[in-house]
Amino acid sequence: MTLLYLLLIQIADRSAFDSVVIPFLGLFMAYGGYVMNLRSNSIRQYQPIWLLFGAAIFFRCLFLLTIPRLSDDVYRFVWDGRLLANGFNPYLYLPGALVNTKIATMAGLDVTLFQKLNSPNYFTVYPPVNQALFGLAAWLSKGSFFWNVVWLRVPIVLSEIGTGWLMMKLLRRSGRNPNLALLYGLNPLVIIELTGNLHYEAVMIFFVLLAVWLVNHYAESARGLVLSAGVLAMGIATKLLPLLLLPLAIRYLGWRRGVAYSVLTGGFTALLFAPFASVELVQNVSSSVGLYFQKFEFNASIYYLLREIGYWIEGYNTIAYVGFGLSITTTLGIVWIAFRWKNPSMAVKLLTTLTLYFALATTVHPWYICSIVAAAVFTRFRYPLVWSALIPVSYFTYYTLPYHENLWLTALEYGVVAITLIAEMRIGERLPHPAEVD
Repeated sequence: MTLLYLLLIQIADRSAFDSVVIPFLGLFMAYGGYVMNLRSNSIRQYQPIWLLFGAAIFFRCLFLLTIPRLSDDVYRFVWDGRLLANGFNPYLYLPGALVNTKIATMAGLDVTLFQKLNSPNYFTVYPPVNQALFGLAAWLSKGSFFWNVVWLRVPIVLSEIGTGWLMMKLLRRSGRNPNLALLYGLNPLVIIELTGNLHYEAVMIFFVLLAVWLVNHYAESARGLVLSAGVLAMGIATKLLPLLLLPLAIRYLGWRRGVAYSVLTGGFTALLFAPFASVELVQNVSSSVGLYFQKFEFNASIYYLLREIGYWIEGYNTIAYVGFGLSITTTLGIVWIAFRWKNPSMAVKLLTTLTLYFALATTVHPWYICSIVAAAVFTRFRYPLVWSALIPVSYFTYYTLPYHENLWLTALEYGVVAITLIAEMRIGERLPHPAEVD
């Protein structure tokens, strides 16, 4: 596996599909062998396999001194970080309007960096914890792009180590095999997309798991709820995705404690945004987020089917209407899962919530699926692992210029995932209820 990771580091190019898919295929074949061998849920029969946990950390460290090859988001991270490190609010400046200005010169934002941005005409949408980490990395690197990337990666590696530890703790607490944490720890998509390609879902996942652990560890303690709410706010202020979990928190904690927990989480989140607060922040971020849901399309599933129906009926792309409708459907579905779906454990509800969200999304990049892989660790479902193995085919989009998706590959990806999910649901109906994290 080490050789395959080194191969990705050295030759991977998203415009050369074979240089991506062949190493991914080899890595997932090795990973699949481990998954097939890990069957029992009994912690009495299994102690942590420290060699494999060490391998999971080692594979991540292989990427520590590398530049991402499959994602160009890092250039926006450096751009925002240099603004913040030099005292400028990154939410207020549009890169396209800032280049070649006095502020750009003061912040070390040159034309070369600007030309590598993938969204130069959009205001930044990265929340404040992300921005703080971007700014810290820029300050520590003292103008060096290479060391800027290294310092951006350090929090991700540390978060991934923390995530593995928390998964083991939560699994052991529920009476399950702590080695199940390796389903996430050794997953090639997780390693490559989060550590390798520098995506801060890793930090978000760590904060969410820490928030869950604090609630479990302190049980009925008000202190535990406050600490957990503060940590979950850190997760929201890294990526907004954990906002989807608040209905589940209310359902799990009960209305009185759950609403108080949600209010505390909202308050802490507001405090984290406060240093950047301005009318322009709300306007600029809202405009970029709105364009994301009304314009961006990538590797979608149900949305693509509805888009085709829209073309057939209206004769044009109806994303503005369909995207809004899907967001309403997602919200209603999440509420139903939290409050009306009676039997499943909270872990299954969490997995279903994330699956619904991405199934109805207009954009599903490969690294988005890492959060579903993390949730799957605490359930009997393994379709997220199949999804993680198939989603690299979406890199075929970058094979040509201008970028063009191969919808046959997209259909293959989601078709196999859907078949796996249906099969697991049917098998589950004939099995006794398994122990799952609640």
